[in-house]
Amino acid sequence: MTEEQKAKLRKALNESFAYRWSILLLVSFAMATNYYFYDVLSPIQEEIVKLFGSAALYGGIISAYSIPNTFFLMAVLGGIICDRLGIRITGTMFFSSMFVGSFLTYYGTTDYFIGGGIGYNFLNSFLTNYPPAFKMMAIGFFLFGLGAETSCVVIAKIVVRWFKGKELATALGVNVGIARVASSLTFSVGAWMSDPVWNRPVILGAIIMTAGFLAFITYIFFDIALVRSEKTEETSAEKPKEEPFRVADVIKLLKTPSYLYIALLCVTFYSAVFPFNKFAVDLMQNKFLMTRQFAGLIVSVLPLAQAVITPLFGWVCDYRGKSASLMILGSILLIMGHVTLSLTNLPPYVALVMLGVAFSLVPAAMWPALAKIVDLKRLGTAYGLTFSIQNIGLFFTPMLIGYVLDVSNPGVAAAKQAGENVLYNYTNPILMLAVYGFLGLIFAFLLLREDKTSGFGLEQPNKVK
Repeated sequence: MTEEQKAKLRKALNESFAYRWSILLLVSFAMATNYYFYDVLSPIQEEIVKLFGSAALYGGIISAYSIPNTFFLMAVLGGIICDRLGIRITGTMFFSSMFVGSFLTYYGTTDYFIGGGIGYNFLNSFLTNYPPAFKMMAIGFFLFGLGAETSCVVIAKIVVRWFKGKELATALGVNVGIARVASSLTFSVGAWMSDPVWNRPVILGAIIMTAGFLAFITYIFFDIALVRSEKTEETSAEKPKEEPFRVADVIKLLKTPSYLYIALLCVTFYSAVFPFNKFAVDLMQNKFLMTRQFAGLIVSVLPLAQAVITPLFGWVCDYRGKSASLMILGSILLIMGHVTLSLTNLPPYVALVMLGVAFSLVPAAMWPALAKIVDLKRLGTAYGLTFSIQNIGLFFTPMLIGYVLDVSNPGVAAAKQAGENVLYNYTNPILMLAVYGFLGLIFAFLLLREDKTSGFGLEQPNKVK
């Protein structure tokens, strides 16, 4: 085979339907392990509240995930690093951080550490009002979050590189859908494994995170082949000297109304989604008197349904368009779902159906829309900036839910710690999430109005004919 023939073969890599979809499955698995560990504490919330005697401390561990992305803008910096240093170096660095963070989180739950193991005395020497186990778990979740958001930037850019001008929204929908399957397994498998050893779900999550790290390392070899075979604008992002980062690019993004509305919709929408998942199993146990195992199974249906529905809505965006309109519909369903769950005694399935559709609609329409607004050479930066803005809500909301839960239910956390059979009332925390949905609805309407004058074509199909 001549060099010219080899070059033609290599150039066909991302043109091959089977090849690019195989790559999608590989990187989606890597991202799914991220999502699995992110929800790993949800089924054992009750045990953590008993351990610390506070729902607010449980929320604090979850919020530690967002500290690097909220206060240090690591998702933005990660996006910039991705644009400058490329997918391989960036992904390896931040997947390593998730790997280490997952095992430190587990270590904080072990009897060995709680009984005075390595690091216990040091962590007990400061902030003595907080248990060392809380600090160790928070450090672990901090390191996990340091890598998790940037790894999502990396995976999103990989998918765009392989699918732009093709089935982009469908591919991103499948990517998110596979991640939702992982979240589903976290709730069901985690709830089942927690009896009788309550922290077993965490070590399983750390092992699964290791598998995701190895999957990304495997992808690097395919990325090398793709970069060698193409001489396009996409691969120029791998050459930092040709595409220097400018602060003006971020400022320009923030001055673009369409981008700004998407970012604001993102932070309000996801603040009503991910923190809800962290408290959903306990909500089902307390309001609907389910066992932990059955509650985990019921909650697992929510992300599992999203795994099926999100790619379908992605297909609609690819071939029919209407992305901005779908974001409006998703925001309305989000409000209805949370209001139903907080203010009525209807079976939880009614609300979960509405929430499942909402959780699928908005991501399927929103993330591909960014690729229309932002040039590919700055897409990593745009995704990173969006994730950092999103993390502002993800940092404050879990702590706020835990605080509102404690204030609305005085003495309940202490009673649970003492072994009493008492219940939380979740009306106020869930109603608060409905307010987030209402704010998101406003930004979705503003985005639709802006699209009529911006010319980005968010209501047009994504697939180029």
